[in-house]
Amino acid sequence: MFTNCQLLLDNIPQAIIMMDKDGYVEYANPAACALTGYTPGELHNQPLYLLYSHADEDAVKANYELGQALKQGQFITEGWKVKKDKTSFWAETVLAPMYDAQGGLAGFSCTLTNRSQSKQDELELRQSEERFRLMVEGVQDYSIFMLDPHGYIMTWNDGAKNIKGYNAHEIIGKHFSVFYTSDGLKDRKPEIELETAKATGRYEEEGWRVKKNGSVFWASVVLTALYNDQNQLIGFSKVTRDLSERKQAEEALQQSEERYRMLVEQVTDYGIFMLDERGRIISWNEGAKNIKGYTEAEILGKYFTIFYPEEDLLNGKPAMELKHARAYGKYEEEGWRLRKDGTRFWANVVITAVYNPEGTLMGFSKVTRDLTERKKSEKALTDSYEVYRRLTEELKITNAELSYANEELEQFTSIVSHDLQEPIRTIKSFLQLIDRKLPEGAPPDIKTYVDKSITAINRMRELILNLLQYSQLTRIDISPEVVNVAELLSEALQNLKGSVDISQAKIVVQNELETVQGDRVQLVQLVQNLVSNALKFTNGNTPQVVISSSEQEGVARFAIQDNGIGIDPSDIGKVFDIFRRLHTQKAYPGTGIGLAICKKIVDRHNGRIWLESAPGKGTTFYFTLNEASKD
Repeated sequence: MFTNCQLLLDNIPQAIIMMDKDGYVEYANPAACALTGYTPGELHNQPLYLLYSHADEDAVKANYELGQALKQGQFITEGWKVKKDKTSFWAETVLAPMYDAQGGLAGFSCTLTNRSQSKQDELELRQSEERFRLMVEGVQDYSIFMLDPHGYIMTWNDGAKNIKGYNAHEIIGKHFSVFYTSDGLKDRKPEIELETAKATGRYEEEGWRVKKNGSVFWASVVLTALYNDQNQLIGFSKVTRDLSERKQAEEALQQSEERYRMLVEQVTDYGIFMLDERGRIISWNEGAKNIKGYTEAEILGKYFTIFYPEEDLLNGKPAMELKHARAYGKYEEEGWRLRKDGTRFWANVVITAVYNPEGTLMGFSKVTRDLTERKKSEKALTDSYEVYRRLTEELKITNAELSYANEELEQFTSIVSHDLQEPIRTIKSFLQLIDRKLPEGAPPDIKTYVDKSITAINRMRELILNLLQYSQLTRIDISPEVVNVAELLSEALQNLKGSVDISQAKIVVQNELETVQGDRVQLVQLVQNLVSNALKFTNGNTPQVVISSSEQEGVARFAIQDNGIGIDPSDIGKVFDIFRRLHTQKAYPGTGIGLAICKKIVDRHNGRIWLESAPGKGTTFYFTLNEASKD
């Protein structure tokens, strides 16, 4: 059937496939084979839907398309087609029926055109448009919206809502002139802005605009005309930024410039003046006149190199200073400078590069202070440095000797305390034996003496144990661990249960901490000692103790508050001294070591311990842990 025209079809660059009336391939030209990846033999007698992505489903689709071609005379469609290697391409397909000389259906022709690139371009364009839309809608600091060619609002982003106060449904469809002041409307600003943007492509200004609530704000406005591919105006983009804060700052700056100028001019202790970008003096204050000796009329317009000694001029120091200030923003040093009369003075000099808002160098500010007297003092201090150094070395030796002596004392205390326990236990045992062996009718004085001796032995034992414990706090390393605060407080109170029950004390715990870092045994002892003091030093009333914990600026802080007798302000600084007692043994028994132990524990945990108290109003002890770790 195709023999006569096959030569022509073979040389056509368009992909052409000839099919019988049932849609099976009879011929495929080289262009079709190149496009699909099949050889002519592989395509021969294959259905057209071989090139479709899902053969089972697409058989129906292919038959439908052939039916539409037969019905309409031609059927054009676009869609994905599959090559032999299973890769896809986007193709334009043109199907047309072919008739024999008698007008009967002879088959179909299929023309394939690869539109993959245009399809890819279309997809990328859609993705780009979507990304741009999402980006614009998500902008918070800028009002970005579209106008139609007549100035009616078509789109609205979150930034526009934030700045102007309107929701999208409230403003879309309205004319953008709603944002203009009455004066702006009177002057036809909206119309002029659209006309300008249309004529020049862009309109930009700063001015007052109106929000939904009627308030005004200072706005930066950019209006841009938008054209399609046919150069037809399709609308405008409008970008607005709220610059009210900057406007207020500018007005405040303008108001303060005069005050600043007057302030600078009246400063007498500092030389404050301005240089232009080349180093020429363009302003002069009273302090500069006092320090350097020049009047304003004498110095304005001269180069600041006039203040430098000859050796600095030879080394190019003035130029280097300006170069450094320009590169790093500021130059600061101390050195010798010259007065008008040629005398030298020791000066602290700060040169600062000054830029305008656009980043252009405007010049330099220079502040000079006369430090001659300080320089003399420094020389005197330098002369005495050797004496100070010798004293420091002697102090180091003395401190080392004291440290060694302290270690020996702590070791001695520990040994003595430990060795005294055994004879004390023996004496106590004999006294208890004597007490039990006393015959009936023994003189009462003997019983009294024995009881007092046992009491004294018990107090001595307690004193020795506390002293041993105090010495061991320094000698034994702490064992830091993560300690549950609730369990810590519970254990301390459980150890004091007997004292709490006897005193009928009311204990309130206000714990906000989960854990702390420290030695569990020592921390339990710390809390126990402080609560024990609160139970002991009462004024006859039922003890009320509040234990609280919290975190303040990253540091664990505890407080133990009581309603006891309180402490005189003059005695507050003494309570942590070892063996320091503020009351008689008869009034309030104790060893005078408990609070010293508390301070030692807190010190070893890098914390602080202090108190607040007044006579008759109770006492609150505070302590912190691990303050050094917060840095």
